Amino acid sequence: MASYGDNNCAGNGSVWRFKGNVATSDAAAVTLRKLAFGMFKNCSLNSGKPVLFPTPGEPSASPDFKTCPEAEEAVAAAARSGMANSYASSHGSFKARRAVADDLNGELPAKLRAEDVYITSGCNHAIEVVIDSLAGNPAANILLPRPGYPHYDARAVYSGFEIRKYDLLPKSDWEIDLDGLEAASDENTVAMVLINPNNPCGNVYTYDHLNKVAELAKKLGIMVISDEVYDHLVYGDMPFVPMGKFASIVPVITLGSISKGWVAPGWRIGWIAMNDPNGILRSTGVVQAIEDFLELTPQPSLILQEALPDILEKTPKEFFAKKIRAMRRSVELSCERLKDIPCLYCPKKPESCSYLWLKLDTSMLDNIKNDFDFCTKLVSEESLVLIPGVALGAENWVRISIGTGESVVEEIFNRLKSFYGRHAISKKDIKVNGDVINQNVVSVV
Repeated sequence: MASYGDNNCAGNGSVWRFKGNVATSDAAAVTLRKLAFGMFKNCSLNSGKPVLFPTPGEPSASPDFKTCPEAEEAVAAAARSGMANSYASSHGSFKARRAVADDLNGELPAKLRAEDVYITSGCNHAIEVVIDSLAGNPAANILLPRPGYPHYDARAVYSGFEIRKYDLLPKSDWEIDLDGLEAASDENTVAMVLINPNNPCGNVYTYDHLNKVAELAKKLGIMVISDEVYDHLVYGDMPFVPMGKFASIVPVITLGSISKGWVAPGWRIGWIAMNDPNGILRSTGVVQAIEDFLELTPQPSLILQEALPDILEKTPKEFFAKKIRAMRRSVELSCERLKDIPCLYCPKKPESCSYLWLKLDTSMLDNIKNDFDFCTKLVSEESLVLIPGVALGAENWVRISIGTGESVVEEIFNRLKSFYGRHAISKKDIKVNGDVINQNVVSVV
């Protein structure tokens, strides 16, 4: 009997004339979610332990990593008001756009107006809108960081962009390799993506470095797409500097959301801000393309838009201070516990975000081929989910989420220590060029 999945057979002897769009498969293949959850498919969870997959906004997380009552009340009040029961403008409600502009303006020399802001269903939606709006030229390419957030890769693939990578330098506090960035560009390059504060590296760029980025982007004739979703989660000594400060040099499109700062990724509310005092984005048709694209996509929840002004204006500073203190404790605890797991090495203690970005030395492990193999076996044996570096563009690195309570951080490293203990190569087995050496002299790089 013919199957409905057989593309050569159909009723009445005809051939089915439809099929799925393979572009979606190509794009989905590089998404973080598909790769992370794909690790479950080829392993059996037989450790007897509950699956540990710490993520922002997890209901079981420590009180230090939950959103504040003021934000929750703003959403509840918006729902009760009856003012959010209709359709919203495709560009976002005026009050929400004005609130975001006011919140971002801070020390910006060129102030944003409400009309310069567009409300989206989270930062991922903002990424999709901007990338798709730039994809008119089939020869165009875009510069993405390595390592970086893979939703940019996925959306660029789907939109038909050629992806070109520039490197972040671990020995230079994860600064951008500016020479490499320039070398990767050509006359068809339209934009570069900057993630600051950086996911996954956890660094915060200096004013001077961002100024150099702006000058180089101007030289290349490209815009800067600045992902600043972690701007409220900076706990190191380096102050956060918004890329919009350099908009007089180069046009900057800033992307953000409340997902990380307010620990509420499930609320799905974000924004696009056009830092463009010289009107370049409007004169080149980018603004019009974004506005038109927003007419094609579903509108963000009007309840969240109605609540957004109060969320941004009424959240107490102590909420952020408490979260920052908790992140500092998590970082210190994690770095201390890493001493028990010598196959993982942190080249720079993070100053932002909620992750550790760690180099994996597979030479210290038996029967572990690479970072994906490491993470897959870790899920199977310890029911602990880490993100393999290959998902973020860097082989033999791993990302650990530590934005959670100390007891969960302890459990993460207990399981990692147990896994390492089973797979560590003993001293007598370590060889270099066929010669047995002592493990104590092997350095992690």
